[in-house]
Amino acid sequence: MSITVALDFLKKLEKNNNREWFADNKPEYDQALKSVKVLFNAVYSNIQAHDEFEKLKVFRIYRDVRFSKNKQPYKNNFGAAFHRVKPRLRGGYYMQIQPGNNFIATGFWSPEKEDLLRIRKEFEMDDQEIRSIINDHPLQSVWGALEGEELKTAPRDFDKTHPAIDLIKKKQFIFTKQYTDAEVIAEGFAQKVSDDFKTIRPFFDYMSDVLTTDLNGVSLIKD
Repeated sequence: MSITVALDFLKKLEKNNNREWFADNKPEYDQALKSVKVLFNAVYSNIQAHDEFEKLKVFRIYRDVRFSKNKQPYKNNFGAAFHRVKPRLRGGYYMQIQPGNNFIATGFWSPEKEDLLRIRKEFEMDDQEIRSIINDHPLQSVWGALEGEELKTAPRDFDKTHPAIDLIKKKQFIFTKQYTDAEVIAEGFAQKVSDDFKTIRPFFDYMSDVLTTDLNGVSLIKD
């Protein structure tokens, strides 16, 4: 089933984001959802060739509007998350289909407090390895620069003049990559996404090693 079905539905939904229209067009939504699930499952199958996963999660299109100023009841996109095997493997993959805003993302969106401190301590001790990884050409050519929110100054108990303060200040460690609608509907797109995800593995391998050991390199995972 062509992913064009999903893109067409989302274009209509963007102009008619209300419950009445959605109810009248529920059969078209069902077909759109089926088409993106085919794509997400194809990506999931492909990336299992180079990573290990617990599950694939396809997000609901329904929005929780209780605490939001935006009262539109539906998202204008389809999204999925690919969960790696924890606690041994850290980081995650995300994929979104939305006309004009298709993208994949990977990294650490909201690290737990203990994990964030461990990462910062690693950068404080040695930032050369992580810089070598994120500046490597294959990774940069796909993902570009490391993104994510950061503090305005140094975290507590860290030196604001430390050479790695640009990394230490970060609260998130994210990479994103955009795709055009034409790329999404092109043959072989699921394999393209898998290949692009594969380039992030050196970053994930490094961060997984950091987050499963202490500062002396002793494993924190119990057998």
